[in-house]
Amino acid sequence: MKPRLHPLAAALAAALIPLAAAHAETPESESPLAGIPVPPKPGQATAASTLKAPVDPAALKPFDEIVAGAKRQPGLIAVWRKDEKVWLEIPKEMVGQPFLFTANVANSVGERGLYASQMAMSQMAQFRLVGRQVQLLAINTKFRAEADQGSKRAIEQAFSPSLVASSTLASAEHPVRKSILVDASFLLSDIVGYSTNIENAYRMTFGADRTNSSFERVRAEAGLTTLTARVHFFSGRIPAASATASASPPQATPDPRSLFVDFVYSFLALPKEPMATRRTDPRLGHFSASFTDLGGDLKANPRTHYITRWRLEKKAPQAAMSEPVKPITFWMDKNIPAKYRAAVEGGILEWNKAFERIGFKGAIVAKQQPDDADWDSMDAGHASIRWFVGADVGFARGPHHHDPRTGEILDADIAMSDVFARSARRSFVEDFGRKGSTALVHDHAGAHSPYDCDDAYFSAMDADFAQQLLEARDELTPDSPEAEAFVQGAIKATIMHEVGHVLGLKHNFKGSSAYTAEQLQDRAFTEVNGVSNSVMDYVPVNIALKGEKQGSFFRGAIGPYDYWAIEYAYSQHEPAREAQELAKIAARSTDPKLAYGDDADAGFGDMAMDPLASRFDLTDDPLSYFRKRLKLSQELWDRVQARGAQPGDDPLRQRRAIMSGFGPLPSMADLVAKYVGGMHAVRDLPGSGRPAFTPVDPKKQREALDFLANGIFSAGNFKFPPQLLSSLTVDYNEWDRGGPPDIASAVARVQFTALNRLMSAGTASRLLDLPAFVPASQQKGLISLNEVYETLQRSIWSELNTGGDIDRLRRNLQREHVRRLQYQLTRGAPGMPADAASLLRFNAGKLEAQLRRAVARGQGSVETRAHLEESLGMLSEALRAKMQRG
Repeated sequence: MKPRLHPLAAALAAALIPLAAAHAETPESESPLAGIPVPPKPGQATAASTLKAPVDPAALKPFDEIVAGAKRQPGLIAVWRKDEKVWLEIPKEMVGQPFLFTANVANSVGERGLYASQMAMSQMAQFRLVGRQVQLLAINTKFRAEADQGSKRAIEQAFSPSLVASSTLASAEHPVRKSILVDASFLLSDIVGYSTNIENAYRMTFGADRTNSSFERVRAEAGLTTLTARVHFFSGRIPAASATASASPPQATPDPRSLFVDFVYSFLALPKEPMATRRTDPRLGHFSASFTDLGGDLKANPRTHYITRWRLEKKAPQAAMSEPVKPITFWMDKNIPAKYRAAVEGGILEWNKAFERIGFKGAIVAKQQPDDADWDSMDAGHASIRWFVGADVGFARGPHHHDPRTGEILDADIAMSDVFARSARRSFVEDFGRKGSTALVHDHAGAHSPYDCDDAYFSAMDADFAQQLLEARDELTPDSPEAEAFVQGAIKATIMHEVGHVLGLKHNFKGSSAYTAEQLQDRAFTEVNGVSNSVMDYVPVNIALKGEKQGSFFRGAIGPYDYWAIEYAYSQHEPAREAQELAKIAARSTDPKLAYGDDADAGFGDMAMDPLASRFDLTDDPLSYFRKRLKLSQELWDRVQARGAQPGDDPLRQRRAIMSGFGPLPSMADLVAKYVGGMHAVRDLPGSGRPAFTPVDPKKQREALDFLANGIFSAGNFKFPPQLLSSLTVDYNEWDRGGPPDIASAVARVQFTALNRLMSAGTASRLLDLPAFVPASQQKGLISLNEVYETLQRSIWSELNTGGDIDRLRRNLQREHVRRLQYQLTRGAPGMPADAASLLRFNAGKLEAQLRRAVARGQGSVETRAHLEESLGMLSEALRAKMQRG
């Protein structure tokens, strides 16, 4: 489960003061930076007047008296500390000026999305002095007037800032420096809204307990001040279970009512000279600093997108090859296991190849954090890679924090779980014999963040399968140097992917379509070009069928797309020619080797339409790859059966192998079904000559239907001998050990996933629309929605024509098909086109007639007859029922 941190909470702990109810106008000259609205100050006060001494100076003690005996650390904001007491000395000139405020999670609970080493929030912020109250405000950067100064006032009035936190003045201002002193305990609260994440995880209410919270570490230096706060979250009681809902208390803490979370808060100075901006191009995938420009000119689209990238400048601008003025430096945290540091470093430095091609030598540097370092790599001054562990975790994530004004990346912290270190003997799929177990179920619920990344999770699951198969072939021995090299390769590939994110690159889920199956079997090719045109793709382990040539297992090198994306973002150009040169670079998008599609192109749910833009496929013919992938699972199952359990084996070895064979099959079934009603999409700008959307070749769509009918829906592909199933034991050391393996449920998950897409409203809509995208002269042979429904129904209910018994796995599939028809007939699926509903009813009527004949002739065993009678009854009732509306 990937962590998703809640936006800033509107309500803070008791010491936090609400945002003032009313604001008055502020002169334009007081805005901290051009184009971005700044919260107006009360009344008609100027910035100077707000810094005057309070009306009643006698009420505030002298500065020196408050900090007597405390130690001062100078920095962007000086920090005073005495025992457990911490104060912030805010320079007078910093009040009202913008800076970057960030919060990261250094330590957490270790389960259900609450993990250590995660970047949380960043805001362009400012301090605002209102009487004796010091407010930390998040500046609203979502709406701006880039060129029109006259629109700034209207924007400031229209869009509110947000209060992050506040505190009262702790003393009178410093007699010489005129700085103000604030008690830092306002940071010992739930500033990032973490309690919402906790409540989502446990269905229990937890609150920040300031009394038992403390500062673990403070550090101040030029341009940066960092404080690490250990915040205690407490729940008074575990709610009793009810009929409607019940709590699911923490399992990873000694007492489920109490937990601590470490937040690393950083106050970072923004660059005095803003970096030159570079606009995104839709033909490539870069993260962006986006905002709505409401300036005076009437733009067709007021949205503006600046590429997020590091500031990289040549020491010798005219030289063909030059070192950078300041390299992009990644610190490898001291918590990374020593044996994996070389793989991590290799994944970082691999990207230098792309920068060398555009004239940078040593653009990226990897450094090891010393064991005795007194700084936390989660602060805003160090881009880092950190290891983390958890009870149920398996992912890596590479977000960043950037300057909202320009998109300049200022900090990044890659979180890498020990997913590969333990995956050799750990499964990342739900055990089909553990009823109700949620320990290893990955959660995809919730909104999609641009930084969401499932690469490590699914890569680890597939690496586990590949190891199982290679061991079954006697090509890999557990704990051998070859097995260790396999894990190192997986780690390097994942680090390359996450570093790509940190450099500003989004996912590229069309990358695998650039290479043929023959190229992936050529080790010389894959060692240079990788197994996809981009390491930003999600790809399975490139494992060959027995007897085929074996290319590289993993993405060992960045691909053509990666070079191209780095060139667009970081190449240096004369300002007068930059737009022209960038247009030339982007115009290469028609090259098949540079195929690109992001998360939205790959799609979520039934809206995904391009089978070449998919997660975890391979080659320019994914359908052929999926046939191969099913054969690989079957090979593993056959080899496990042939080998049997041997003396000295891990008791769970066979069970894990069977489970790992099922792991990717539901996703594969969905991607096969994606061909049906599919549309290829390209990101060309007008004038390229290529259509934006092209229906998938009808031949390919029918091939996909055939594979589903004879591969996924066939019970014969999922048969296991009784002697094998009876030998799949459980872990008797665990309370929720489950029982015998439930193969039927595992198969159902695969088959029902295909049904989800084939019977969805999105697929139906596209099939009905296909003729509109094809000239009349070329419409012969197009696949129709009725053909799909008839083919699906015929393959699922083939036994009605052949007679005889119906296997249990097939009965499960047929029962699910009837249930979906019943739902459509009685309630209507949301968004289902009227023509699709009519066709479903039409085919349901034909199925009813077939079932009636089968029941009349008394087909098969008693289980088969009972199943047919039940199916007939359900369908007949649905066909005659009134449609339920609402």
